Amino acid sequence: MAVKDPIKPYGEKQMAFDKRYLEMALIWARNSYCVRRQVGALIVRGKMIISDGYNGTPSGFENVCEDENNVTKPYVLHAEANAITKVAKSNNSSEDSTLYVTTSPCMECAKLIIQSGIRRVVYCNKYRITDGLDLLKRAGIELVYIDPENNIYEQE
Repeated sequence: MAVKDPIKPYGEKQMAFDKRYLEMALIWARNSYCVRRQVGALIVRGKMIISDGYNGTPSGFENVCEDENNVTKPYVLHAEANAITKVAKSNNSSEDSTLYVTTSPCMECAKLIIQSGIRRVVYCNKYRITDGLDLLKRAGIELVYIDPENNIYEQE
């Protein structure tokens, strides 16, 4: 449902936090060396950022995401996977957290999101393939789409 009135289903404060964290994820995406698409992700729990990530190659690999035909290399990690594995290596827990990601999750990342205990996913760019979003809906993960340019805030 599109939310025009900032009172339902969230208060103005939550909407403002969602927009700000998503803006931060957009900034974080700029760290990616990928040419075709730069994606950023933040995991927030209790208004505290507990992890971050952006798409790119695994640690120790060259920072080149595409091959000579401009096809993404198969070992490139998505921003969500980087953020989830980073929090897994820390003393934090992603249980009941919110993932802010600049592009809607794919199927593989959706599985990681479900298994990591993340309860909300907030994103601003819709990817053409929606199977990841479909799986998250099926798992009862709350999805929020924000289009900051057109002031759209939709709970899916």
